[in-house]
Amino acid sequence: MRCLYCHNPDSRELCGGKKTSAEALIAQAEEYRDFCGGITASGGEPMLQPEFVRELFALAKKRGFNTALDTSAQPYDPRDDKIAAMLETCDLVILDIKHIDPVKHKSLTGYGNDNILEFAKALAENGKPLWIRHVLVPGYESDDELRRLGEFIRGLKSVKKAEILPYHTLGRHKWKSPYPLEGVRAATGDDVERARKIMKI
Repeated sequence: MRCLYCHNPDSRELCGGKKTSAEALIAQAEEYRDFCGGITASGGEPMLQPEFVRELFALAKKRGFNTALDTSAQPYDPRDDKIAAMLETCDLVILDIKHIDPVKHKSLTGYGNDNILEFAKALAENGKPLWIRHVLVPGYESDDELRRLGEFIRGLKSVKKAEILPYHTLGRHKWKSPYPLEGVRAATGDDVERARKIMKI
């Protein structure tokens, strides 16, 4: 996606980076086993490489690591067998829901949200443990939209945790072009608490 508030715009390109193998990443993870018991595939967007993530998670589980997928779910297609196979090796899905309204979601990220909400429902129906995250951007959601988002989240029976993250500008210096949300203030703790009460999460 192309979120207007992205604090890692440098991670959005599909080229570049460093090639590695699942075995090499597991070897690195073993060095930190005393400090953590799990491996999280994040991004960018890990769903763009479902076969690699599946291989990584399968190896991780053989070594006794828990596995988590941190995703916006934009690439999700229920007909994609590669994504389905990847999800079988995943213990937890951490899902960002950017906005409940499809039109506003598109203006904020460049994409609609129909498949993302479908993804959340499918995971919940299959009992896959879910953490939901939502970035609160001041002025981008009405109280009614926050209520609708809260209702949607509460309807997902496998949600283990729901977080409201305050929008911040810490990644602003990474943007080569003008910052898209210039003039939008950072969300405060009071903003987050108010949204939490509206959403009832």
